[in-house]
Amino acid sequence: MKDAATGKKSKAKPSTDWDRLRNMSDAAVHAAVEADPDAHPTDEAFWEDAKVVMPQRKEVITIRLDADLLAWFRQQPGYQTRINAILRTYMKAHANKEDQHAPA
Repeated sequence: MKDAATGKKSKAKPSTDWDRLRNMSDAAVHAAVEADPDAHPTDEAFWEDAKVVMPQRKEVITIRLDADLLAWFRQQPGYQTRINAILRTYMKAHANKEDQHAPA
């Protein structure tokens, strides 16, 4: 039995010219980065204190959500990551409050 395909294929036409990008020289890439007002090139000093931070392992769970809520989240790709981020923000916002109310 073959596994069924999962996920949805994007209907958007890719806008990146990958062949042109692959054929650019390092100097051309560097010049493009320098010309981009949103890009901030880094130097050796930037990376001196850099650390690799591995993401926490996620657990698979079953959760019951209202159908309209789930449909709203599913409108955008990465909805599970978004739900996780919202729950984490809620947890952080309430962590100090719970610590203050904990019995000593």
